[in-house]
Amino acid sequence: SNPLMPLPVLQAAHCQMIKDLSACLLGQNLRVDCRYENKTDNPLTYEFSITKDNRKHVIHSTISVSENIYRSRANVTMHKNLVCLHLQSFTTSDEGIYMCELRATNDYTGNQIKNITVIKDKLEKCAGFSLLIQNTSWLLLLLLSLPLLQAVDFVSL
Repeated sequence: SNPLMPLPVLQAAHCQMIKDLSACLLGQNLRVDCRYENKTDNPLTYEFSITKDNRKHVIHSTISVSENIYRSRANVTMHKNLVCLHLQSFTTSDEGIYMCELRATNDYTGNQIKNITVIKDKLEKCAGFSLLIQNTSWLLLLLLSLPLLQAVDFVSL
């Protein structure tokens, strides 16, 4: 009998599904969001690469070694169900097909891969989380200080 037969059953149990890959501009920086559905608590390894002129260049990776030209400009943050690549001072020379590859430890389904074509002129501005938080706290401060201002006016009368 084939010892590899039970594999399809394991496949259903594990599996990292990449749901969505999107790119946007945050100031001069490129942000690539790789959203996935987490089916396992196993550690996740990732690789972001770019293909331009039919050559693949690794930007940031825990699977293989990233290329020098990107190493100092790139960093990756991991949130729940989201692996985020940040590439500083993005220019037209960084245009190409960006690829997100995810692999969970002991995942037998192989790697999950999705890619997106990134062209500077066609990028939208990021609806940044941090921006939202800053604005909210500013508004909150304003609202909190309103009663104080009214109180001061009242006293001066």
